[in-house]
Amino acid sequence: MSAIVTDSAHGLGRHAFRNLPCVNWNLGAAALYEEAVCRGEGHVAKKGPLVVRTGVHTGRSQFDKFVVRDASTEAQVWWDNNKPMSPAHFDALHADMMSHEEGRELFAKDLFGGANLTHRISVRVVTEYAWHSLFVHQLLIRPTADDLKSFDPEFTIIDLPNFNADPARRGCASQTVIAVNFSKKVILIGGTSYAGEMKKSVFTIMNYLVPAKRVMSMHSSANVGANGESAIFFGLSGTGKAMLSADASCTLIGDDEHGWSENCIFNIEGGCYAKVIKLSREAEPEIFSATQRFGTVLENVVMDAATRELDLNDATYAENTRAAYPIDYIPNASATGRASQECHPADGRRLWRAAAHRQAGARRGG
Repeated sequence: MSAIVTDSAHGLGRHAFRNLPCVNWNLGAAALYEEAVCRGEGHVAKKGPLVVRTGVHTGRSQFDKFVVRDASTEAQVWWDNNKPMSPAHFDALHADMMSHEEGRELFAKDLFGGANLTHRISVRVVTEYAWHSLFVHQLLIRPTADDLKSFDPEFTIIDLPNFNADPARRGCASQTVIAVNFSKKVILIGGTSYAGEMKKSVFTIMNYLVPAKRVMSMHSSANVGANGESAIFFGLSGTGKAMLSADASCTLIGDDEHGWSENCIFNIEGGCYAKVIKLSREAEPEIFSATQRFGTVLENVVMDAATRELDLNDATYAENTRAAYPIDYIPNASATGRASQECHPADGRRLWRAAAHRQAGARRGG
């Protein structure tokens, strides 16, 4: 189930990890369940979902997110809306995190972001928790066995919830930190167990890279109707994008993050991350069904300890209760994660050209 893989050409040694006794490498969902339960990270609910708690952080910590300001990002990032971190502070933070992990057992997943093969990125996600590894296994695009033979990550995300940063020494705002270094292609996450930081980190990477390639990155859901035309749903988290896009009469492309190129609309992810507070079988049957399945990760959902029944109406732990599951848990999901050129929304190509031109020329935010 696990292997020591720290000093190979594509192992964790290249990312500055050292003295790791064991790395659980690309485990599947069932093995990650076992590891999570054995470590006391979560509990299995009736019908099979894994129920976990994220602690003090039940949402993203946007005020603790930083982008390294250097020669490559100086003119590319909208600094009025992104917090800078110096390269020296990032390097010191990275060194502290590596020291913190010496002698620990870790989990590593090799995954892709972007269903459009032209714009796909390879991402390695290293985590302390087995359930975090399960989360990204379900939320991102899983490589084939052949892909894994030659997998070489372009970006690395290191997520260490038990590491607390020192704000006075490391240029951050609190003990929680999300630090993005586009030059080194590394994202560091510490001091938070909220798994959404990892998925949003992949969107941050795509949001930085693809506009320069005339691709519009979108925080949106998308589907294709019976008439062959696609629809894109924009809105803040929790406003109903996932519900609208999961309409059983349409083909679901994705529920949260997309790219819009001249050739297609494509999902950046391979799974869904739906808000489930007060979710009902009657109003949202497809998403409700996904919350009841093995492989789904439920964050901060209340479960009866004796019966293992879920109470999706109970916000005791958080209003922002979430379900993470593979997109194919929705019966009408696209097998490719793409809507072809012919499926552009009405007047879509004209709108795409105008939007892509504006976004490519704008200063990008994280």
